[in-house]
Amino acid sequence: MTQLAEPRNGTEQNRTERNRTERNRTDLKAAARDNLWLHFSPQPQADQELPMIVRGEGAYVYDDHGRKYLDGLAGLFTVQVGHGRTELAEVMARQASELAFFPLWSFANKPATELAERLAQLAPPGLNKVFFTNSGSESVESAWKLAKQYFRLTGRPQKHKVISRTTAYHGTTHGALSITGIADLKVDFEPLVPSTHRVPNTNFYRAAQHADHLAAYGLWAANEIEAAILAEGPETVAAVFLEPVQNAGGCFPPPPGYFQRVREICDQYDILLVSDEVICAFGRLGTYFGAEKFNYVPDIITCAKGLTSGYVPMGAMIASDRLFEPFAKGEAFFKHGYTFGGHPVAAAVALANLDIFERESLNQHVLDNEHAFRGTLEKLLDLPLVGDVRGSGYFYGIELVKDKATKETFTPEESHRILKSFLSKRLFENGLYCRADDRGDPVIQLSPPLIIGQSEFNEMEQILRHTLVAAEALL
Repeated sequence: MTQLAEPRNGTEQNRTERNRTERNRTDLKAAARDNLWLHFSPQPQADQELPMIVRGEGAYVYDDHGRKYLDGLAGLFTVQVGHGRTELAEVMARQASELAFFPLWSFANKPATELAERLAQLAPPGLNKVFFTNSGSESVESAWKLAKQYFRLTGRPQKHKVISRTTAYHGTTHGALSITGIADLKVDFEPLVPSTHRVPNTNFYRAAQHADHLAAYGLWAANEIEAAILAEGPETVAAVFLEPVQNAGGCFPPPPGYFQRVREICDQYDILLVSDEVICAFGRLGTYFGAEKFNYVPDIITCAKGLTSGYVPMGAMIASDRLFEPFAKGEAFFKHGYTFGGHPVAAAVALANLDIFERESLNQHVLDNEHAFRGTLEKLLDLPLVGDVRGSGYFYGIELVKDKATKETFTPEESHRILKSFLSKRLFENGLYCRADDRGDPVIQLSPPLIIGQSEFNEMEQILRHTLVAAEALL
């Protein structure tokens, strides 16, 4: 007869569970180092431990050691309604049990149809056609392809070129990367898609023209788009791609009148205005779309990220009725698509996400608190390293400088030492997840979940202050 083992006491059992947890954590860390290929990041070395985020709740995330971090970037400009929304997980389960997947190739599904209708109702007037993608890069890629095919179908195949802004980021696929204005991200993948051209962005802090008059500077920047169009030949230019608030370089809002002048220019030369709202849509600026915040109507909106608050991947290209017209009779079709575009589970989550926006008045919450957020961050202007605080809604950049009086920036070596080697790690260690970025001038970017308020603003400011004071010693 087999003898049963004596039951272990509580202390032994707890010790065994702790050992098992520690062993599992160690194995997982090794797998992360050995098998997981990180995005836009150096791979961890044998002596480095990769942070392992295991759960989120509200505006906070937690690692596998139980440490808590304020999510100052909403994951990646994405988790608008905050972490841990079980209702969104429940929607996924319900939809997956009913219809987990079916493509939009000659078929429709109920969630995608309802979401397309809802987005058309939320978008600026005349933008009623919704083409679903899986990401922001795919949305931008789709917009350029639509512009090319539209002009080909309307008898102007020579209109294929694109204008975008310096330092602007528009995605990683070959077309979207070609539109991107950050040279360092492009050089390893050249040759890229030809026919893209750059114009100045709206960085008023670094303005060389009209540095004493914001509106005049905005008019100058808009007219630079016209100059580029004329230099290339209006008959060859298809579209201008602009973010409502440019992300890369550190949150450049548009000066008053800027987009109105750009709209005039595009209309004059029959060029499509594409509002790249992968970051700026769905409450980031306090409106469903950034075009609404700044009072302009584009021909195409590209979006993703906040559409589902990141709970599942999904993006969209929202196009005007005019652009759909050549396809309306069924004689031509858009020769483009994705297997998972309009995924029924993703669409169901997006609808539930928008329900939360309405029920909790998140757009109004952002509008009510954006000035308090800015005011709290502007307290940091008393620090020697902080040159400028700029942005809109819940989307801000803090530009760091070597000399406040002259606006002298860091050398490349100083930027790497201060931002990459120190600030990125130390801010996280001090309990704030955000982004220290030097793709343009060195900045700290903040884009938190839309649910936060003054207490989180204060926590953010205190962590930033403490860490930036420590960074001063590195100069």
